[in-house]
Amino acid sequence: MASSAAASSAKAKYLQIADDLAAQIRSGVLAPGDPVPSETTLMERYGVASGTVRKAVAELRATQLIETHHGRGSFVRSRPPVQRKSSDRFRRAHRKAGKAAYLAEAEQSGGTPSVNVLFVGPVEAPDEIAERLDVPAGGQVLARKRRYFRDGIPTEEATSYLPWDVVKDIPEMFAENPGGGGIYARLEEHGHVLREFTETVSARLATKSETGALGLSPGAPVIHLVRNAFSEVGRVVEVCDTVMAADQFVLDYRFPAGD
Repeated sequence: MASSAAASSAKAKYLQIADDLAAQIRSGVLAPGDPVPSETTLMERYGVASGTVRKAVAELRATQLIETHHGRGSFVRSRPPVQRKSSDRFRRAHRKAGKAAYLAEAEQSGGTPSVNVLFVGPVEAPDEIAERLDVPAGGQVLARKRRYFRDGIPTEEATSYLPWDVVKDIPEMFAENPGGGGIYARLEEHGHVLREFTETVSARLATKSETGALGLSPGAPVIHLVRNAFSEVGRVVEVCDTVMAADQFVLDYRFPAGD
């Protein structure tokens, strides 16, 4: 039976239903991983047509309370704890301790990190990447594409692009595992000491391929972050293009207050 909160609400009927189901999820009546009642069950429970139920389910999906799997139905979302992305993850001390940025980050926020290397090799530089790296569009660069997991759940995909003349004589850059401290440690070992990072952050809806890669529901939001890594001489020695599941991250930065 629907709750009195849903029955008495002056909202559109599909929003009443969405609110009622959301309350059940937040109270634990519907636990993480539980299936959302079927369309037929919800139609009978709330006395509405199928279109109203579908709009209610879409509302829950948009707020990331449930996820829908084709052919299986909708389920209460099992969310990992929020992971914070902060400027601290790029401290040189982490690299010297043999920790890549994602390992340092995961240690601070808890959870068990893992990574799958999807591709390492030469590619033609996309226009935006070429502009950031100050190389000719379509010129050869090294790409390193990874998918990151936390407690077995995919959270982000990232592709690093590095100038070919910078990496061609660094064999570790072509290995799946570049060694302790990650690619930034290898760059610094070969004379490309890092001075600063800049990040451009935007939000948008996930593409179809991103939905599949990160296990998202259709219409889920993602955070798109593009980072430039500058060496001490002012050259961009890496551009990292990252897509993150928006509900699994908080961006947490520290800025100096001086001039």
